[in-house]
Amino acid sequence: MNRQRRNPGAYAALAALTVVCSACSSTFTPWESQSAPPMTTSGVPAGYYRVNPGDTLSRVAGAFGQRPQDIASWNQLPSANAQILPGQVLRVAPPPNYATAAPQAQMPGGAPAAAGVAMPAPVAPSIALAWPARGPILQRFVPGKSTGIVIGGTPGEEVKAAAAGRVVYAGTGIEAYGPLVIIKHNDQVVTAYGRNGRLLVKEDDAVSQGQPIAEMGSGGVQFEVRSDGKPVDPLPLLAH
Repeated sequence: MNRQRRNPGAYAALAALTVVCSACSSTFTPWESQSAPPMTTSGVPAGYYRVNPGDTLSRVAGAFGQRPQDIASWNQLPSANAQILPGQVLRVAPPPNYATAAPQAQMPGGAPAAAGVAMPAPVAPSIALAWPARGPILQRFVPGKSTGIVIGGTPGEEVKAAAAGRVVYAGTGIEAYGPLVIIKHNDQVVTAYGRNGRLLVKEDDAVSQGQPIAEMGSGGVQFEVRSDGKPVDPLPLLAH
């Protein structure tokens, strides 16, 4: 595993991707659903997060696309400003009774969304995304089944930042993603680039749009976009 230094936001960003992976299955990745709650790489069940040094309740809530007051309620905390401690395990996904009480989300065409899978959310219109690589689309975004797209290419070619931002994670903490880079662009939008070969950036690096951040691996690049912690289809957001 790459030994990278961490900033507080990186832990939450990484765990947020792990929770989404655990809820979805895909023909490209080995994220098959299981009867028992899958475990994340941090050793806690999917839907939970282990607090790391420097985390705050609002920071953790933002990374998972939740409201601080909801996470406080799910964890019997006194308020949305409650102090959390390193090592504390928080529920970051709605409990079962919360999900059944809420109106069931509808997918286009009237079909109900898969339980526990976040529906696409709008991305800030000020974010203009460039293609991280040019190649065939090997896998498309399908709500409830995949969390991004896979862009094919030649191993070793450059993978580039889709927009300017700051690297909040660079490493191999999620096995299914392989060498992974996560870039935060603003308080709402992050992009993730997985299954790379060699990484060319480290955490806390400021990157510009089009800057090389990794070299492509043998299976193309797994490109994902999160808006308020929820996966959205990258294709409509990429420049044509």
